[in-house]
Amino acid sequence: MKSFLPVLTVVAAIFALWYLAVIPMNMHAALTTAERGGAVISPEGAAARRDLSGISLAANNSEHIASTFNQDRPRLPAPHQVARELWDTTVEKKITSKRSLVFHGWITLSATLLGFAIGTGLGIVLAIGIVHNRAMDMSVMPWAIASQTIPILAIAPMIIVVLNSVGVQGLLPKAIISAYLSFFPVVVGMVKGLRSPDHMQLDLLKTYNASNAQGFWKLRLPASMPYLFASLKIGIAASLVGAIVGELPTGAIRGLGARMLTGSYYGQTIQIWSALLAAAIVAAGLVAIVTLIQRVTLRRMGLS
Repeated sequence: MKSFLPVLTVVAAIFALWYLAVIPMNMHAALTTAERGGAVISPEGAAARRDLSGISLAANNSEHIASTFNQDRPRLPAPHQVARELWDTTVEKKITSKRSLVFHGWITLSATLLGFAIGTGLGIVLAIGIVHNRAMDMSVMPWAIASQTIPILAIAPMIIVVLNSVGVQGLLPKAIISAYLSFFPVVVGMVKGLRSPDHMQLDLLKTYNASNAQGFWKLRLPASMPYLFASLKIGIAASLVGAIVGELPTGAIRGLGARMLTGSYYGQTIQIWSALLAAAIVAAGLVAIVTLIQRVTLRRMGLS
């Protein structure tokens, strides 16, 4: 309860600010619609209101504030509109329907999990090599850091075009983009974790005549687990972002990214926001699963 109440307070504050932001964002359209219906608006005419802020228009036309929360194509949809769209596209639609967010979410989740597996495996292997090989530390680590300076929106189309040219299509290109975003936090966290044992612990292993492999399995790897799981939480969320970004330049018709893209084409902001919120829910669920695995693993290892 002590942790639940602060979270609930923050969520309530976010929704309150969201509702307040809806009023000025949608006020111009609400007044234009009301004026077309014969209502008296101050000032009259869309041209006269064009340069006025939504806040001033709301103050002068307070009787039309309620209409800002129920527009068909609002600039900023209200939370209840997004919640209704989520309900309609998850509970009331068949999972196999192309209008179901569960269907689109599974497409994105598949690429996310595959990319996360590839990125995590690559990150762990690179981290082990960096820690145990001086040449890799001097060469691979700078390249890993430099790779993250390239904007994902710039490199994603290049990856997809190159892979399509060699006949690789479907899930794998999106998974590679996910892996590109997820491997770096795993590399950094794992390197930090493998190097976390102090000199006294390492010297103790030497007095026992332990080999490098024994030092790795008995000391370095267990010590790296808290760092690894912290990195995995970041990596799994980054993988989801990569999968969504990978759907945008391809003109995909399936996936949460495709759902957002379709909504932007037709001005369906409620659809865009429902897909965004669905992606946030998926990300929160994935991070929660990693956290649960972390607790079980560290408890069995006696680290928590």
